[in-house]
Amino acid sequence: MITVRDVVAVLDETYPPDTAQSWDQVGLVTGDLDQPVRRILAAVDPTLAVIDEARELGADLLFTHHPLLMRGIHSVATTTAKGASVTSLVVGDVALYVAHTNADIAEPGVNTALAKACGLTETEPLAIEEGRGMGLVGDLGEPVSLADFAERLAGALPSAPGGIRVSGPAGAMVRRVALLGGAGDSLFDAVRASGADVYVTSDLRHHPALEAREEARGGTPFLIDAGHWATESLWLDHALERLVAALSAAGHEVDRLETGVSTIRTDPWTFTVGAMTPSKETS
Repeated sequence: MITVRDVVAVLDETYPPDTAQSWDQVGLVTGDLDQPVRRILAAVDPTLAVIDEARELGADLLFTHHPLLMRGIHSVATTTAKGASVTSLVVGDVALYVAHTNADIAEPGVNTALAKACGLTETEPLAIEEGRGMGLVGDLGEPVSLADFAERLAGALPSAPGGIRVSGPAGAMVRRVALLGGAGDSLFDAVRASGADVYVTSDLRHHPALEAREEARGGTPFLIDAGHWATESLWLDHALERLVAALSAAGHEVDRLETGVSTIRTDPWTFTVGAMTPSKETS
């Protein structure tokens, strides 16, 4: 019987906790190491709804990208969402394992999955932080218009209410692409230094994004905010495949191990109104 200990050993080897950023909180959050694991559910966020889904499916382990407990808490009473989440996991005998920035930099990992969605086949690190590569940059096979690139990317990403936000002329040609799954407005200096024509990331705030466009004087790098959940969910299917293969290679019987990706979209937005589409004014 596969146990939480067995799964943790494989995940720790695949996404070493010591490769996470110093501020991050990764690894096993809840669960008994000797608990049997028959079913694993993967998700971007360990929300209450995702935890409920895991329990309803009979999952023994929930594998998420984002941490549940990033900052210190002093109570796990069900009077708060964090407390209710921890309580639900414990009462439901669902172990929670997190791979965050250590999964971002893995090869393959979160950013390599996003690079594939962007149409990149060869990449290099966009920046180095704490001795680890952050983000990726590479060249498309041939130049394409910014609008066409954004459309192709939208087709490769899971649909989300916010869609994809683009800053730049729709008809501008782009070839060199920088990217960072998740929030990326801290790497604008590295993006400019990389010579990228367009930067694909998410959670771009008004002032950093506006200042980046001001620095570009209307030119490159153009910006694409593709959504936090969307850019980081691409990795989940492959992560599960890799986990099962590693368990099998370690001699574990995996024929009865069931895995799946959460059907719950944890993007916090539900709909948009009045969004602009590419037009002559943006070309």
